[in-house]
Amino acid sequence: MSRIKIGLVGAGPWANRVHAPSIAAHPRTELAGIWARRDEAAQRVAGANGGQVFGSLEHLYASVDAVTFAVPPQVQAEHALAAVRAGRHVILEKPIAASLESAERLVAAIEAAGVASMVMLTRRFADETRNWLTEIGEREDWQGGIGTWLSGALLGGEYRDSAWRHERGALDDIGPHVLDLVDAALGPITEVRAAQHTADGLWQLLLGHQGGRTSTVTLSLHVPVRPSRLKFTAIGPAGASSLEGRETPAPDSFAMLLDEFTAMLDAGETRHACDAHRGLHLQRLLAEARERAGS
Repeated sequence: MSRIKIGLVGAGPWANRVHAPSIAAHPRTELAGIWARRDEAAQRVAGANGGQVFGSLEHLYASVDAVTFAVPPQVQAEHALAAVRAGRHVILEKPIAASLESAERLVAAIEAAGVASMVMLTRRFADETRNWLTEIGEREDWQGGIGTWLSGALLGGEYRDSAWRHERGALDDIGPHVLDLVDAALGPITEVRAAQHTADGLWQLLLGHQGGRTSTVTLSLHVPVRPSRLKFTAIGPAGASSLEGRETPAPDSFAMLLDEFTAMLDAGETRHACDAHRGLHLQRLLAEARERAGS
């Protein structure tokens, strides 16, 4: 089979570390082009991974089969909408937009264009996560759960100067990952019952799930821990089952996403458990949490 030509929008640390090398290395994909706001940044990514640097998004979209985005949410929603309207399949970062309205508009356009989409929910494409979800799926007596992700990403390191992360905080950055896993483990989240956050960015949520289960979520990007501390626990009368830490590196998760994305395109399918509709579900939860917290 011919390789699927993918264009990359963005040339920051995540694009350089995950998107570009993973696409270039995958047997079914070709890094066909790169566009970034700063041409010199795009040139650096191209120099390390191959691919042509494009001077405009329109020329990039006209030259590829699909587009992957590694840009802030408000930028992604606008550019992805144009890519979809040009008939291109899309790989989106989370959250898929900066607002619920923008997310709804993007997903409606994806539906109308009949293109495939995928959201880079990193942990969902890791073997240890899938094994855990399979394990807890063998029982139906779970009553609730706990999801925690504590990070010092905004205190130092490559994302310390990320303007959108400082503005939107842990809820929008790591919140989609945690909400997605709690939802996948315990059943669909139907409501954010309570939400609060502190001045230094600690978010805590109480969630209601379909079937009466409940869960709590704790998030922060301002805790001085290294590496980040991740733990997800399902709780029931028979005990508890936990998923802890990150064994699978992000590039390996992205490679698994590409396996499934290319399989979708080969089969002419447009739906996936982690597609843009999933992103919209998570966007609604983010909006509800902010409303509950008065933020």
